Amino acid sequence: MKTTCIIVDDEKLARDLLREYVELFPELEVIAECSKGSEAVENINSLKPELIFLDVQMPGMNGFDVLDEIDHDPYVIFTTAYDKYAIRAFEKNAVDYLLKPLDEERFKVAVNRAVARKSIEQSDIGELLRTLKHEDKESYESHLFVQKSEKLFNLPVEEIIFLEASGDYTVINAKNDQFVSSLGIGKIEELLNPEIFIRVHRSTIVNINFLKEIERHFNGGMIVKMLNGKSFPVSRTYAKEIRRRVV
Repeated sequence: MKTTCIIVDDEKLARDLLREYVELFPELEVIAECSKGSEAVENINSLKPELIFLDVQMPGMNGFDVLDEIDHDPYVIFTTAYDKYAIRAFEKNAVDYLLKPLDEERFKVAVNRAVARKSIEQSDIGELLRTLKHEDKESYESHLFVQKSEKLFNLPVEEIIFLEASGDYTVINAKNDQFVSSLGIGKIEELLNPEIFIRVHRSTIVNINFLKEIERHFNGGMIVKMLNGKSFPVSRTYAKEIRRRVV
């Protein structure tokens, strides 16, 4: 069965090039093209594509606004001329982030990544991972199933020391091992108790049970130091959560 996709870009030349590249993949089918964000939201919600190629900067509603408004959850490959949005894109659990002018080989890598993720999430392993998400958002996971090679390990969340974003993946650092998850760090954060796992940076979450000390700098910045010797800067966005716990 083909993977349905929608192209969203306010420039016709960009849409034409994307369609040309998509046609290199017989397993993909373009079901709509959109030139503005509001049109994209309407089409994504009604047609429910499995994959969208999404520009960031568009008049009226940008790519991130589109993702905030849709009630469907497609795989997303961002296509943009600006590299400054990459971290934010991966926090949205984007499959990939392509810079314009688009390169055919790089495009192929991104699509293959999206197809591979779809295959994994539709497998038995993917189904098992999805069962970890409870409908009750006030309950948090005590264990996660993490994949390494061809095995799934039952990881108690209490053994997780910290998590770091790495592109569209998340590196989970535990007491005795390290695992790489295809879920974005924001998605994993939803599974964890925020009273124990606190975000200190857009790319870093730490377990306070493994936090040794917090170092304050003269300029107001902070560094968290872990019991295992690792240190992480605290961004201004997340510093208020640290200050809330100061007595």
